[in-house]
Amino acid sequence: MIGTSESTHKQALDQLIAMTDRIPLTDGRTPTKVPFLSIIKHSRDTPRSPGVLTPSFCLILQGMKRLYLGQEIYRYGAGDYLAALIDMPASAQVVGAEEQSPYLGLRIDLTTDDIASVVMEAGIATESRGKGPRAGAFIGRSDAELLDIFFRLLKIIDKPQDARFLSELLKKEMIYNLLSGEYGHLFVQKALFDQRADGIGKAIQWIKENYARSFAVEELAKSCSMSTSGLHHKFKAITTMGPLQYQKQLRLQEARRLMLSGPIGVTTAALTVGYESPSQFNREYRRLFGLPPLQDRKAMRKASGALEFEV
Repeated sequence: MIGTSESTHKQALDQLIAMTDRIPLTDGRTPTKVPFLSIIKHSRDTPRSPGVLTPSFCLILQGMKRLYLGQEIYRYGAGDYLAALIDMPASAQVVGAEEQSPYLGLRIDLTTDDIASVVMEAGIATESRGKGPRAGAFIGRSDAELLDIFFRLLKIIDKPQDARFLSELLKKEMIYNLLSGEYGHLFVQKALFDQRADGIGKAIQWIKENYARSFAVEELAKSCSMSTSGLHHKFKAITTMGPLQYQKQLRLQEARRLMLSGPIGVTTAALTVGYESPSQFNREYRRLFGLPPLQDRKAMRKASGALEFEV
């Protein structure tokens, strides 16, 4: 599968598509016997769906997708991948999918510890190119070596007794491949995987763990040994939004998840995620999801009941 031409690249993607044909797939995400690998299929276009990108690596085998991240719109297709290194509020939609030619993607769930472990074991330098932090999600183009790793991952699905052990080695190989490539400097940003040190990584982690608590940005900056302006600048560079907007989006996403996953009411969901005013919650919920909470819940349950945001 090694080669550099577009035709060779297309052949490798076709081979991966053929390997997914033997796996029973329904629309949405299908887990595999490889613990961190899932296959995503859509037989029709999907509406723009707000959600939270979680640390993952997603390769498109067939079809096209749009990602709305902050003020930017990214379009990517077969052979492209999306790498998300932290939790990031975003929106996404599948475009151009048909029953005869569905959208197909492979998703690998990552953790910052996965990346940090390979950095340490391989002795990879963590100096960043350029100045300042970069966005915690980006799109790249796969190469032959990366596609070959996915080929071997799909191959061991047929050997469940080997899948758990060998898949971890292949996951490390994939991360090493990415760290050694064109976008390696984005993967090894210290701010993203060192969440114990003072700085922006600590601030992001604190908000993720305490999104239901009110806080002053000035106090958060002080606790992370940063100036208020420095925190705002670096936080927006990585997440595409400010700290309070990041917290608000996490709150709304969690409230939506609560209402979709059980018989919880709108007011209870709002209070659970930290809102003091149900009317404010309703306004901000509608602004993000396009419908008031009760109407959105009804529409989502009628559509599929799916709770998972897919990249």
